[in-house]
Amino acid sequence: MTTSAFDLPDHLSAKADPKLIAGDEQHFAAIAESLEQTISDLSGRLDAVRKAAGGIGQAAMDRDLEVHRLTARLRTLRRFGLDLCLGHLVSADNPEPVYIGRLGLTDSTGRRLLLDWRSPAAEPFFGATHANPMGLASRRRYRWTRGRISDYWDEVFTAAGFEGHAALDDQSAFIASLGGSRSSRMRDVLSTIQADQDAVIRAGSSGALVVDGGPGTGKTVVALHRSAYLLYSDPRLDHRRGGVLFVGPHQPYLAYIADVLPSLGEEGVQTCTLRDLVAEGASATVEADPEVARLKSSADLVKAIEAAVRFYEEPPTKGMTVATQESGIRLSADDWADAFQAAGPGTPHNEARDQIWEELLTILMDKYDGDEPDDLLRRSLLRNRELLTTFNRAWPLLEAADLVGDLWSVPAYLRKCAPWLGTDDVRRLRRDDAQAWTVSDLPLLDAARQRLGDPEASRRQRRHNAAVTAERERMTRVVDDLIEVADDEYGTGLVTMLRGEDFHDALVDETALPGTEPDRLAGPFAHIVVDEAQELTDAEWQMLLQRCPSRSFTIVGDRAQARHGFTESWQERLERIGLDRINVASLTINYRTPDTVMAEAEPVIRAVLPDANVPTSVRTSDAPVVHGSVSDLGSILDTWLAAHADGIACVIGDPTFRATARVRSLAPELSKGLEFDLVVLIDPEKFGDGIEGAVDRYVAMTRATQQLVILTSP
Repeated sequence: MTTSAFDLPDHLSAKADPKLIAGDEQHFAAIAESLEQTISDLSGRLDAVRKAAGGIGQAAMDRDLEVHRLTARLRTLRRFGLDLCLGHLVSADNPEPVYIGRLGLTDSTGRRLLLDWRSPAAEPFFGATHANPMGLASRRRYRWTRGRISDYWDEVFTAAGFEGHAALDDQSAFIASLGGSRSSRMRDVLSTIQADQDAVIRAGSSGALVVDGGPGTGKTVVALHRSAYLLYSDPRLDHRRGGVLFVGPHQPYLAYIADVLPSLGEEGVQTCTLRDLVAEGASATVEADPEVARLKSSADLVKAIEAAVRFYEEPPTKGMTVATQESGIRLSADDWADAFQAAGPGTPHNEARDQIWEELLTILMDKYDGDEPDDLLRRSLLRNRELLTTFNRAWPLLEAADLVGDLWSVPAYLRKCAPWLGTDDVRRLRRDDAQAWTVSDLPLLDAARQRLGDPEASRRQRRHNAAVTAERERMTRVVDDLIEVADDEYGTGLVTMLRGEDFHDALVDETALPGTEPDRLAGPFAHIVVDEAQELTDAEWQMLLQRCPSRSFTIVGDRAQARHGFTESWQERLERIGLDRINVASLTINYRTPDTVMAEAEPVIRAVLPDANVPTSVRTSDAPVVHGSVSDLGSILDTWLAAHADGIACVIGDPTFRATARVRSLAPELSKGLEFDLVVLIDPEKFGDGIEGAVDRYVAMTRATQQLVILTSP
């Protein structure tokens, strides 16, 4: 290194004392050298893997995984450089600093230069407090700005031996980072993770862990870092076992957090919203009738999908005679019933159809006592129009959209599938356009699609089988040619091997033949993280439960931010929807919102939810909440933009306001999970009445990290 890693401003010149930073400079030089060598080595390995033969089947998959792994690590190393390093710790019994990084890093001699932040040995870096120093003598955290250290924060847990060797201002880097300007993406906070947050991040993955916390407590930070930590620390959650799914509330939120997981060295976490789980989600509208939305939010109505499908899985109650060229074959009602039991447990309806059809053919051929050859008899049965018609009526191919649409358009069908619904409820759920999908329909469509499977599956399977047969025939011709040569030149041993059936099978890799791209959000997943979970209905929870058979969840939310109310405890709600191993961790410190803003926001939520978990702000501010007229909006924004070269503002509640590069425009419900330097609320009293309106106002107010302005119309 020819340039110092430190670029401290003039007012922090005392921290540039060589006694304080010389050791760090030497270590950063070693890191820089090792990074250069590691990047060169990884680039060479990546080139070699890409040039190697792709192989087929599992070999091709392993090659692709290795390319992805090497590419992801190279991207992280190139993106961060020296600022892979978060800081260092010194234990009470060893004066040699241990440097903590986003990733682990060793030099060519095997010397550990950076310890991965997720490793057990790195836990004290985040978890140590003065009450429980966890064996530490000191800890230093860096604040990086454009690749150089602009501040650092020292904490000393024992005074012995540290006089003159630590900058004891205890809060500068941390508080400065909290008050720093925001951008359109979530800022990097790994180096300033606090002990209460780290304890939740490192909790085990068994069962459901609820992370309950008010605005600014770092719930989303915890959720994202926990995703990366669990993938690193728990082999039961790796990608071969399903991996991790991260579910956010809306697309602006996903865009906001998009950089966080890659910055933590994890690019394999699937992220989505609930809408993304169902094809119809992209265009679904909000249910206009609150009572209809309430009815569809029930898990019982989702479970009615089973009865709706079973309606189409009843075997014929009368027998029939199936005509052949020589005679007729009697197919009794018992034969039909036996065939309908052929599908394995849990086989989706549409995929079970081929299994049942094959069983019917087997039953008929076993009963046949004529002279017609089996292949001719089978072809005859396959073309039997009466048999096909009867089978298609008894077990038809079904589309999820048609099934759910019929529930809303055929009252008798809905009453049969959901007999607990009253006459008024059935009438209320009826609609003219049965497939004018709303968000409330999505859990039912998802349940139907999971239960039915793909109606095109049998056609694809037939095409796949035909491709396998053609490939086997081609391989047989190749082997015949090899045998002709081998018999003359190499003797009978090789010929015997070539004629072996296992050898023929090995030549045909069925997984390498054309197939379909799997649905990456269908699951099952080993662990699911749900942010803003207080908004999920019982029906929406079913969408996630069926994707996570292990019931391993991280559930992040705040009852006080539930737009439709949340009167139960987390334990009561989650037990009701089907979870049983539940632990609740509460975050009570607000690291984001200034105390002046929280003082204004707290009464808003207390009015409708007196027991709300309103966190305590650690940041004080001299900037009061400003009240004014809507006519002042333009001048307020102009003044703020002129005074702040960095940062981002948001106008909440004015759909006519046109966003710019540094001023967002959002509806109140889409501001959840986000944060902005300046927040301007437009007519917040018009956000709505009751709990929904109060929650929208509370959420919108607490997005502000520096300044809150409330404007009202005359």
